[in-house]
Amino acid sequence: MKVIRDYRQALKTLERSIQYDPGGRIETAVREIIAGVRKGGDQTLIAYAERFEGARLKSLEVTPREVTAALTSIDPRLMNALKLAAGRLVKFHKTCMRIYGRGFFKGGLGQQVLPIERAGIYVPGGTASYPSTVLMTAIPARVAGVKEVIMCTPCGKDAKVPGSTLAAAFIAGVDRIFKIGGAQAVAAMAFGSASVPRVDKICGPGNMYVMNAKKIVYGLVDIDALQGPSEIMLIADGSADPSFCAADLIAQSEHDAMAASIFVTTSEGLADKVQSEINRQLPGLKRRTIADKALASNGLIIIVKTLEQAIDLANLYAPEHLSLMVKNAERYIGRIRNAGCICIGRYSPVVLGDYVAGPSHALPTGGSARFSSPLTVQDFLKVNSIIALEDSALRKLGPAAAMMANSEGLTGHADAVMIRLKKIKNE
Repeated sequence: MKVIRDYRQALKTLERSIQYDPGGRIETAVREIIAGVRKGGDQTLIAYAERFEGARLKSLEVTPREVTAALTSIDPRLMNALKLAAGRLVKFHKTCMRIYGRGFFKGGLGQQVLPIERAGIYVPGGTASYPSTVLMTAIPARVAGVKEVIMCTPCGKDAKVPGSTLAAAFIAGVDRIFKIGGAQAVAAMAFGSASVPRVDKICGPGNMYVMNAKKIVYGLVDIDALQGPSEIMLIADGSADPSFCAADLIAQSEHDAMAASIFVTTSEGLADKVQSEINRQLPGLKRRTIADKALASNGLIIIVKTLEQAIDLANLYAPEHLSLMVKNAERYIGRIRNAGCICIGRYSPVVLGDYVAGPSHALPTGGSARFSSPLTVQDFLKVNSIIALEDSALRKLGPAAAMMANSEGLTGHADAVMIRLKKIKNE
């Protein structure tokens, strides 16, 4: 990991722009994939499964028999863990629903809050299976009241979806599951096919192809966010446990080679100990090759003079995960403006947020925490404004509306008000 000791250099290093496809090479390929799915539908999707996953599919949809087989074969301990996580997610998002799901009607004005009708969730595959992502995306949709939840995820060469992913889908209440990965999955959910129904919103993380596809179809359907490679910024003072810090940095680096692990500390001694701990813990890691690449390419150790400087760096970088391992960490929460998820103290590792804490692990990345938020029930709700005014309100407000309409040259708008005012006057 690169070490930075100069604060101004750290500011320059952490200043970034969101670039999902420098040069546009991936976008060009994705547009071709999307065009193929729009034209060829199911047959193109089946052809892409063979081309990209090496799987020969007779049908795109996972059958009830496959789900049943997964439920009977899964390790009971994992099943219990998934149920525990699901229970906590439901509880958290029901609390959110009580806040976000409230409509109102007062003084002739109001809002009606409704769930979208059909949500599509994308669950990555390939180098790993992610049953946790199923729970983190499907459960907020279900709690919000979405009528139908569709899931797309890549299958293996054996044309099977991992059993843990199917079990999570069953627990989360996913209605239909399709063996479709990559940009083609996004296209299928956005445009629909003979097998795959068109959805209203697409949620879930993925690789650069998935992110570019989501960006391209936005407007035809809604998307949650452009969620790129995982990242953590961990801020620590001399009181932090170096083994905890190292473990948390490694945990995020094993996601993929583009993951970013940034350690910011006021203690030179702790920085040295954390680096030593990383070197000690890495050899036992199953995905060490991936973690090594991530730490070498995107790992940073930044030594600052004060915790205030560290917080300023966090607000500049706007990390997906921000971990505070400092004395009296709660006092700094109010100063943090830009972060997807804030983990406070030594016993709140990011990993708990990844799996079982309660909030969704679908978080803003790439600096987008400056303007976007984690996935919640709010993402699956839409609002209808209600205007139900009486004639007294029209008499009071109408002249101003007509004046504004005429100033914009929209005389028909003005007339729509004035004809009512004349009617009221003659009654």
